[in-house]
Amino acid sequence: MKSRYTRSTAQQCEIMKKFLPVKIKGHYKLRDIADAILWILRTGCQWRNLPECFPKWESVYYHFRKWGRDGTLSRLNAGLNMMERKRQGKGATPSMLSIDSQSVKAGPMTSESKGIDGNKKINGRKRHAITDTLGLVWGVVVGAANQADGAVAERVVEPLLGYLDRMEKILADHAYKKVFMEWVERTVIGLEVEISSCPPSSKGFVPVKWRWVTERTFGIFNFFRRLDKDYEKTPESQEYWVLWQNCQIILNRIE
Repeated sequence: MKSRYTRSTAQQCEIMKKFLPVKIKGHYKLRDIADAILWILRTGCQWRNLPECFPKWESVYYHFRKWGRDGTLSRLNAGLNMMERKRQGKGATPSMLSIDSQSVKAGPMTSESKGIDGNKKINGRKRHAITDTLGLVWGVVVGAANQADGAVAERVVEPLLGYLDRMEKILADHAYKKVFMEWVERTVIGLEVEISSCPPSSKGFVPVKWRWVTERTFGIFNFFRRLDKDYEKTPESQEYWVLWQNCQIILNRIE
């Protein structure tokens, strides 16, 4: 018997069809490929250990990579984000976002784009993500954990400039104060970067207004076993999993 995570509902499937190609390479259905990807995301299963109730792992992996590389996954993520924001009575695109990073340990087979975060003493990779005030992920870049937050931030924000026309403010901590703020002032007209951090004397986790939502999003990653560490050979695959996680969160809210 399949688990409750292995089959999308008819309504969820119809929504995904608006953004994912209906015609699939081979004789498989879109629903079967999407369900297999979401099952791996939730369980952390290795590609070659995908159960026989799903399409062959080679076909699932082919579409996972193809949709990530050609922008299909990004369009699905953005479309679902807009739909969820409207459902909650907000504008389709956000005016304020929050950017932050999360360092995670890398799996034993991971060697590409890997480094040591000296502050958090983590040997692995760093996820640089930007979310809105609902915690929805709008962009993500994964790289070595020793990369500076401010130097990578422009790669996270730049792809959003074309379609987030309401974006006015980005909240960030002091790691983004120099390089990233200079890039925004030099490149993007009308965009403000607001630096907000915990008081220096504070200990432990202290929620900072609106920026705590991004921290909550990082915490939710741990409920998806493919994201509890970075098991991917390439950082691009880890980026795709982060976006699929955001998509599944939204799809699960559809009745």
